[in-house]
Amino acid sequence: MKIRLILNFFLFSIIPIVLIGQDPVKTTNNIVNEDFSYFLADVSYVNDYVFMGRRDSIAAPYLFPSLGYYNKSGFFADASLSFLTGSQASGVDLILFSAGYIFNSNNFSGGISGTAYFFNAESNNVMSSVTGSLTGIVGYDFGLLETTLSLSSYFNDGSSTDFITGLMINRIFYTKNKNLMINPSISLYAGTQYFYQQYYNSSRLGNRKGKGMANTGSGTVDSNIINIEQVQKFNVLNMEIEIPLHYNYKHFIFSFYPMMAFPQSSATIINEDTIVTEDLKPVFYWSAGISYWFKS
Repeated sequence: MKIRLILNFFLFSIIPIVLIGQDPVKTTNNIVNEDFSYFLADVSYVNDYVFMGRRDSIAAPYLFPSLGYYNKSGFFADASLSFLTGSQASGVDLILFSAGYIFNSNNFSGGISGTAYFFNAESNNVMSSVTGSLTGIVGYDFGLLETTLSLSSYFNDGSSTDFITGLMINRIFYTKNKNLMINPSISLYAGTQYFYQQYYNSSRLGNRKGKGMANTGSGTVDSNIINIEQVQKFNVLNMEIEIPLHYNYKHFIFSFYPMMAFPQSSATIINEDTIVTEDLKPVFYWSAGISYWFKS
């Protein structure tokens, strides 16, 4: 059960490059006793940065090396650099530090994870106002399927804290030799959108030099945004389908995460001159990576 919970932390992190509690070593090897601690070095690529189905109008592809430590007791810690590789800009756009703890008892499991975000001051990332987050999850394994609930708080620079809940249903499949793992899942998220309003109001938008704003699909909004309606209201924000694949070869792990987001609850964006309602559309994005693990 614990191996599934650890992978669920990764899926519930919502952002593919935030490797909160990902434990592909124990997941892909199906190690039940989990009687050792280890380090995990990883290099991954994500073709765009998507949060709750929202993204910037300018694609934000990232290359992100990370190093994590996973203790057999359930504690883990991870650090990552995110290099923006798009044609519009390049360089370090985000630094992440994550730590947490997981536990399991019979068919029940749970855990908590915290992440600190350090965005580049000129970042156009849709999540660039977030400075930290806390995520707690609890899961139950029914055998045929596993259900996991999450509650996350996102602390925004200069704005109120967002609270987002999630429900995920998934099942893990292994090949006969258990080197390949497939974990199809479907998730539903609901919460507030202070992060989105702060993203629009942030002075970072002044760095765009006329390149446009968020991906509203309904025209361009000037940078003097006043408000987004009902950011405090708890709405369904996103439905997402993921089919993560992990292939294990000795101490190497090859991963691929295709994801399809169906964003919900279009925002109404108001400034002094215009009112724009988003035309939200499904978003396909993916990440791929190579990891190497070694015992501590």
